Amino acid sequence: MAAVSLRSSRRGLSQMLRNAGVAALPSQHLQADRRHKSTVQFAARADLPKLAYRRMNGKSPGVVFLPGYGSNMNGQKAEALEEFCRSLGHSYLRFDYTGHGASEGVLAEGTVGTWKKDVLYVLDELTEGPQILVGSSLGGWLMLLAAIARPEKTAALVGIASAADHFVTSFNSLPLETRKELEDKGEWSLPSKHTEEGFYKFSMDFLREAENHCVLQSPIPITCPVRLIHGLKDEDVPWHISLQVAERVLSPDVDIILRRNGQHRMSEKDDIKLIVYTIDDLIDKLTTLV
Repeated sequence: MAAVSLRSSRRGLSQMLRNAGVAALPSQHLQADRRHKSTVQFAARADLPKLAYRRMNGKSPGVVFLPGYGSNMNGQKAEALEEFCRSLGHSYLRFDYTGHGASEGVLAEGTVGTWKKDVLYVLDELTEGPQILVGSSLGGWLMLLAAIARPEKTAALVGIASAADHFVTSFNSLPLETRKELEDKGEWSLPSKHTEEGFYKFSMDFLREAENHCVLQSPIPITCPVRLIHGLKDEDVPWHISLQVAERVLSPDVDIILRRNGQHRMSEKDDIKLIVYTIDDLIDKLTTLV
């Protein structure tokens, strides 16, 4: 199994982050960063909904952030990573899936396949060269699908509470009688603390489509460096999913990092600091190899 470890970072990041949190640049630099925050743009696609995105040009490898289900590109992790990439001069892109945030489309009509196509479009049309894909929750599943489909565009993966196969495995873990009742009803409600309703509602068609994208039943043909960060107190996506991903990817370079007090969103200051350290270390590794 992959080692539970985190390598030391470079360029004085430990000094930069030790006392003041993520992207702890001098205050005048942070104020300038906020003034020069990337602007929202829209990618027009033939016969498909427009995708909202924010892009910052810079050095390679770039970083692409993939948010979770029902989330968007304006969360704490996404914004912190932009500040971090700006501080190092690396390119960065964040965007909203179809039906999410500022993008066109209806969330309830989306599927795992829909959002996979969104990620592939972004990699093909909005980025240059290999990217470090940082996937949160559903984004952790989509980053695996993207890495399989576009290995030449994937420099490394960082999964945050990766939810690989989660919709499908959660439903299949229900008692058979319950599943039959839900199938007859035509929909399933998955409890969640992250919505006003207290649950996400999925159709049986959504679940059947999601089965086509499951990755944990066989070896995962990904050979780039992989880092998987998960909180032991995650009540939404079990941390053992990250262990399963680590066991199945073919890459020889896989680290699992477990946060004893980490929650699902991994948005506390120390959580984001760890994510930044991890990406920084990967950038160092990748640029050293080049």
